[in-house]
Amino acid sequence: MFLLLSKYFIDQLQQDYEHCCVAHFNGNNPVQAQVCPLSNLINMVLQKSLSLSPKYNSMKLFRYGKEGNEKPGVLWNGIHTDVSKFGEDYDEHFFASDGVERLKEWIGSHYGQCEKIEKVERFAPAIKRPSKIVCVGLNYSDHAKETNAQTPVEPILFFKSTTAVCGPNDDVIIPKNSKKTDWEVELAIVVGKKASYVDEKDALLHIAGYVLHNDYSERAFQIERGGQWVKGKSCDTFAPIGPYLVTPDEISDISNLRLWLTVNGKMMQDGNTSNLIFKVPFLLHYISQFMTLLPGDVISTGTPAGVGLGQKPEPFYLKDGDVVELGIDGLGSSKQKLVNWEK
Repeated sequence: MFLLLSKYFIDQLQQDYEHCCVAHFNGNNPVQAQVCPLSNLINMVLQKSLSLSPKYNSMKLFRYGKEGNEKPGVLWNGIHTDVSKFGEDYDEHFFASDGVERLKEWIGSHYGQCEKIEKVERFAPAIKRPSKIVCVGLNYSDHAKETNAQTPVEPILFFKSTTAVCGPNDDVIIPKNSKKTDWEVELAIVVGKKASYVDEKDALLHIAGYVLHNDYSERAFQIERGGQWVKGKSCDTFAPIGPYLVTPDEISDISNLRLWLTVNGKMMQDGNTSNLIFKVPFLLHYISQFMTLLPGDVISTGTPAGVGLGQKPEPFYLKDGDVVELGIDGLGSSKQKLVNWEK
């Protein structure tokens, strides 16, 4: 592909150069035909490279900036690029109106005008305020086993409050009165268009992309305080999402991605999405039988073995100053420092 593009670039540049020379030919002064102004040639090189680069680069979406002042960006071939001039953030309207494809087309004609970001000071959540976060419990058989739970015959669903969403590298707050704050690396789906009673065969058509998610959990709140799991899942900063939203065309096989997590440099989770009990298409299909999924909604697909609750001989949990790092093939990595809650 690189050789083909290079040849295409050279051929096009040569044609433009010849055209430039002809444009400067003066019949009464043939000497001018021998030289094309250097400034014109340089400009042609720049314009040609800018016009070609977006068409053949992959696109990953991200958001960045201080909390409350986040901006949209894209990653082109390793270059972080601001796309604020596109005029939209990555929210429900963006996804509902085929925003990913519209953004690709827009970049094709505006890439050269976009600001390049030398260093991203803060990655914000990869999407802006989803209407809901639907999580799937015990969706890896090894995780079910380590927590002494039966392998589910249907997906276990629970909600996570959207106020838990934070940037992928933001500090995570250990909640007030918490004794059992735990970690869970997960692959999350971002819904691309409204989904209600979707057939499994059509499920992938409703997906905008995938993100890395750490489904932090306070096990005492979750298990020992009665009621539903949502109490142990929804504390502030318990949903770091990102750094990137990666579109489906960037992932060769969503059912074969390594996902991992370390605590203070020690590997705790090292799994693969091939071990999901309920696969990605089935999950979107299944959940859409019980509720309408809106564009930008998040489905967190579950975590493999290695959580604090499942450690032997005794469980252990996160404390002030601990550092958690995690990642998924193709989706990037994130890093969070744990800090105690303060008034």
